Amino acid sequence: QVQVDESGGGLVQAGDSLRLSCTISGRTFSSYNTAWFRQTPGNEREFVAAIKWNGAATVYADSVKGRFAISKDGPKHTVYLQMNSLKPEDTAVYYCATEATRQRNNPPRLPKDYDYWGQGTQVTVSS
Repeated sequence: QVQVDESGGGLVQAGDSLRLSCTISGRTFSSYNTAWFRQTPGNEREFVAAIKWNGAATVYADSVKGRFAISKDGPKHTVYLQMNSLKPEDTAVYYCATEATRQRNNPPRLPKDYDYWGQGTQVTVSS
C-alpha cells in the first residue's frame, strides 16, 4: 500500500523560507513522477511543482517559478519543496501527490492525473 506523508509546514513571515518534505513508502520510490499542489478554502487544488521520476526534469507554476525548488532524495524516499521569498499569497494547505503509472515521460499538472495523496501540511505566511 502506497503511503504519502508530508511534513514541514508552519507559520512564517513574508520573505522567509520553508522546506516541505514528502516521504513515499510502499513501492519503488524512483519510478514515479511526484508533484506538489496547494489549496485554499473555497478554491480548487492548484499545481505548484513537479519532478520527473528520474529527477531529470522539473516544472513549476508561474506563480512560484524562481522562488520554489522541487528535488528528490532517492535513498530517503523523499521529495522536497524548498520555498524561498514566501509571500502571504503562498498561504495554503500543501499536498504531495504521486502517480500510479511508472516512468511517464512528462510530469502532469492536473490533480486528476495523480493517484496517491498525502494529508496535507498547512503553510501560513504573515505579512
